[in-house]
Amino acid sequence: MEVQAALEALRALPGEITIVSDSTYVVNCFHARWWAKWERNGWRNSQKQPVANTDLWIPLIELVKVRQPVFRWVKGHSGNRMNDLVDQLAVAASKGPFGAESVDSAEAGGPLTLF
Repeated sequence: MEVQAALEALRALPGEITIVSDSTYVVNCFHARWWAKWERNGWRNSQKQPVANTDLWIPLIELVKVRQPVFRWVKGHSGNRMNDLVDQLAVAASKGPFGAESVDSAEAGGPLTLF
């Protein structure tokens, strides 16, 4: 889901963007340029296995090449208000359709407006 989230953020938000993620997989893919090795190796990882989720990685990498976002890692479940909020939203979304009433705004650290 972290790969999907980065892809959707780049699709939805114009201009410069910093993608903050608690996924070392996503962040390291760009910091260590794993994606370049995957492309060179025919979408095989260092263990010669097919890279998982190429249906998401390929369009994400194409957007990253053009948009050149900054990727920043944040420790998950560590009291970072925004990371805790998006985690709570992801858990709520995994349970089915939701609206603002599905998110306990007190737990999220304050009022929440969904657009």
